[in-house]
Amino acid sequence: MSDTPNSRREFLRRSAILIPAVSLVGYATHQAIEPSAAHTSTGNAPGEATPAGHYHPTFFTDSEWAFVQAACAVLIPEDEEGPGALTAGVPEFLDRQMETPYAHGRLWYMQAPFITDQPAELGYQMKLVPRELYRLGIADLDAACLKTFGKAFAQLGNNVQVEVFSQLEGDKLKLARVPASTFFALLLKNVKEGYFADPIYGGNKDMAAWKMLGFPGARADFMDWIDRPNERYPLGPVSINGQRG
Repeated sequence: MSDTPNSRREFLRRSAILIPAVSLVGYATHQAIEPSAAHTSTGNAPGEATPAGHYHPTFFTDSEWAFVQAACAVLIPEDEEGPGALTAGVPEFLDRQMETPYAHGRLWYMQAPFITDQPAELGYQMKLVPRELYRLGIADLDAACLKTFGKAFAQLGNNVQVEVFSQLEGDKLKLARVPASTFFALLLKNVKEGYFADPIYGGNKDMAAWKMLGFPGARADFMDWIDRPNERYPLGPVSINGQRG
């Protein structure tokens, strides 16, 4: 992990290229399979994101929620180029995501044997589904932070949190029940998904990430701009539900 805001923002720009639009459509499909995943404890109807700061999690416990919010603030911080993951509502996206078929492992082959020392290109090899990995990983990381610093992750200073994540990413910080780098990779991947996904899934509020990148969103036709590299798209983005940015 880099420790400078500008390099993080550039990292996000590159990351957006690696998350094709079809993957975001796939997330919409997952929600469609389980419509209840789009409901929140605030009573919002499917397709309605909650205003930032007003969402109450349905999967994460209070201590887990504190970690999720702190982690989002570290991974995509606020800066002069755009809002951070907290302002963009990424924690809400993550909580909703925990009730999708993806988080329950229903989209993967999840039968034994589980041989975890295989090359990464062979795909996910653990018996834990994402929601289990989050639950165990957060608890293990908080326990490690309490042992080392006397505080849970969310209570640490920003510089210490960045260092903890750097050690987690490099497997230098060992967790009791889950591989550190696997947990970090899943967290980072899901945070980026929430930041760039359509706003109806909780993150990317007001299409801020799309505006920052000049991404048109779900506009029906922008083919005439595909062959015009390095030119900023002049029209604002459009969400799946027709909201315009």
